[in-house]
Amino acid sequence: MVRAGSASVVAGPTLAVVAREAGVSVPTASKVVNGREDVAPETRRRVTEALDRLGYVRRPRFDAAKAPALVDLVVHSLESSWSGAVLHGVEEAAYEAGLEVVVSASLNRARGEQPGRDWLDKLTARGSSGVLFNLAELSPAQYAWLDHHRIPFVMIDPVHEPPAGVMSVGAANWQGGVSATEHLLALGHERIAVIAGQRRKMCSSARVAGYRSALASAGVRHRAEYVRHAGFEEPTARLRMHELLDLPQPPTAVFVCSDRMALGVYTALAERGLRVPDDVSVVGFDDLPEARWATPALTTVRQPLAEMAATALRLLVRMMQGERPEGTRTELSTRLVRRASTAPPPAARSAAAR
Repeated sequence: MVRAGSASVVAGPTLAVVAREAGVSVPTASKVVNGREDVAPETRRRVTEALDRLGYVRRPRFDAAKAPALVDLVVHSLESSWSGAVLHGVEEAAYEAGLEVVVSASLNRARGEQPGRDWLDKLTARGSSGVLFNLAELSPAQYAWLDHHRIPFVMIDPVHEPPAGVMSVGAANWQGGVSATEHLLALGHERIAVIAGQRRKMCSSARVAGYRSALASAGVRHRAEYVRHAGFEEPTARLRMHELLDLPQPPTAVFVCSDRMALGVYTALAERGLRVPDDVSVVGFDDLPEARWATPALTTVRQPLAEMAATALRLLVRMMQGERPEGTRTELSTRLVRRASTAPPPAARSAAAR
């Protein structure tokens, strides 16, 4: 059961007093307080300075004697097995800590992974004592809002490198890229392609960097045409695999930076009459349930999603108690899970691809 607390204004100046001090209207001051984007930088600065100068602080107030503490978990989507693993990890850790959790997928689809403008207001109204963000990117105004209201938060697998001082938990993505590529090299592959996610995502660039590092360590030439980006979308990964197969020298193996994209690669290979791993070896990343259900079962790099979420929740609890954990980035190790989608390269691979 989820219990919603109530927001309250700490005794002190009203918003009207703050607005008058900053020389703006009350609605404009309210926009700054609530993390809205549609405020000029200079206006935001004046209002923020007035808030600090007058001691205006609005934040959730929680009576632990009446109800357990409430935290928010903001996930990228409620429809994916990825989110299911994150929810599982948070649920177990929250139970151990005696917390209740509100789960929302309130990320603004029109603006990517950023929460919508009204989300911060809802956070305050619920009386949440802390927040976990999964696969989210926050605007500078939203970071400032959380900091101003002294609401502790932790990022799980953030899209970009968070600002200094922001706590985050992720996986060893670079090492995972190395492990996947080294596995294919050990099988005898040299024409190894990579289908990555979005260029701007921290996890995606780290996996590609690991792939390139493994090739360089093995003395295998890096081919720019073997690096494709599919935005973590299964249909786009299918198209990118077709592009790779159309090259004069198509790859004999492909490292796909997510299991869902690997399913798109499977589809493309089947459409060309090619078999996994007889004609092309495939390695994924994540170790979601889809990896075990695929035919053949997908060799993949496991990142411990549930453990990442549980670790983030425990860090958040420490912050809610007034602690400041040492270090801001926690990385959990990844490991290769070998299944049936990889094998040595076939002698007649080029002819089969054509």
